[in-house]
Amino acid sequence: MPTILEEYIQKHPGSARRQQESNDMFPGGVTHDNRYVTPFPIYVTHGEGPLKWDVDGNEYVDYVSGHGALILGHSHPAIASAVANQVGRGTHLGANTEEELRWGRAIKHLMPSVEKMRCHSSGTEATLMALRMARAYTGKSKVVKFDEHFHGWHDYAVSVAGRTVPGVPEATSSSMVVIPPDLGEVEKVLSQDDDIAAVILEPTGAHYGQLPINVPQFLSDLRRITRSHGVLLIMDEVVTGFRIHPGGAQGKYGIDPDLTTMAKIVAGGLPGGVVGGRADIIDMIAFKDDPDWNARSRIAHPGTFNANPLSAAAGATCLEMIANEPINQRADEAAAALKKGLNDTFSRLEVAGHAHGISSLVHMTLEDCSCDREVCDMPHPEIKAAGAPAKTIALKRAFMNEGIDLMGRGSFIVSSTHTEKEVGRTLEAFEGVLSKMRAEGVV
Repeated sequence: MPTILEEYIQKHPGSARRQQESNDMFPGGVTHDNRYVTPFPIYVTHGEGPLKWDVDGNEYVDYVSGHGALILGHSHPAIASAVANQVGRGTHLGANTEEELRWGRAIKHLMPSVEKMRCHSSGTEATLMALRMARAYTGKSKVVKFDEHFHGWHDYAVSVAGRTVPGVPEATSSSMVVIPPDLGEVEKVLSQDDDIAAVILEPTGAHYGQLPINVPQFLSDLRRITRSHGVLLIMDEVVTGFRIHPGGAQGKYGIDPDLTTMAKIVAGGLPGGVVGGRADIIDMIAFKDDPDWNARSRIAHPGTFNANPLSAAAGATCLEMIANEPINQRADEAAAALKKGLNDTFSRLEVAGHAHGISSLVHMTLEDCSCDREVCDMPHPEIKAAGAPAKTIALKRAFMNEGIDLMGRGSFIVSSTHTEKEVGRTLEAFEGVLSKMRAEGVV
């Protein structure tokens, strides 16, 4: 019987050939860090609903879901129609459009904390602008972020406690105060340093909840602490926005942030990002009848693809569906069935491990614990150790051999198009995956 690696190589010869060219073209042979898989990644041709197909004709139940952007699954007819209609009318009109107004109305309807907004091309751009707005508005220079919380790849977002990051000046890194997600630490920093403009976080924990925080109590207490110190709260809802609730984490848990960053679902699966929030903060970008303001205080924000009409049309269509149809309910129900089945399989096969997660985000950890299977209470170092590359790479390869594609850390991002059929297929495959991993001594 071939090993997991040998079977992977045998099933993907077309992807292996394409990777040879890619290695000479792209750094590391990939165009996104999360697509890096050894000995090579798969090359996908098309997708429909919860499924996608690679160049070798292999079919996959897809839990990458466009890195979280596709709550409606692949090639949803309503999104395809909206985009096709807009392509025929213009891909870039170099002017304001009706589509951006429709998009903005849909966002404001779902997220009442968003009084005004500014459109961008990605989540990274949105968080970069949120930090700039916070600093400009408060006149303070530092921002608190939490260990492992991901806010894009710009210089501020990639700051890590205790070490330098290649290419990032020390002056930039020193403006980010990186601490554990501990409310005592937050209180300590805000009490001792009066130069803190804002606190930014992933509202369910690092890596969209794989390293969870104790929601909703953590969020409620953090909102209280930041308010008491006059510090802005930025909720990075790039992943959680419109997914764990139609109104995002803030809607699910009743939190009123000062600023919110959005991408992925907000643009209906197309490139697009938004930063929204209090009007007085967002208006740091506004022109005024004051030449001195415009020259000295205003935040300039050009951007070729700001509120691109294709992204606006797709985003408005998607968000209107979320507002009027049980999109989130369907995704949550499929995720709940998947999570229960994964945990039952771990128990039945007597393999250490469990699945946890909130709404349609499911995280698998190859160590067991007694958590409620929603918010895992294992210490973060233990969760990270259980997700060591030797285990997670074998896990991903084994699942792909069985026709299931999941995120590299062992996570499943579930769409509203995943049904009982796809969940059942996944759980059937999981039994084989665990058996093969156990035979090879991985678990």
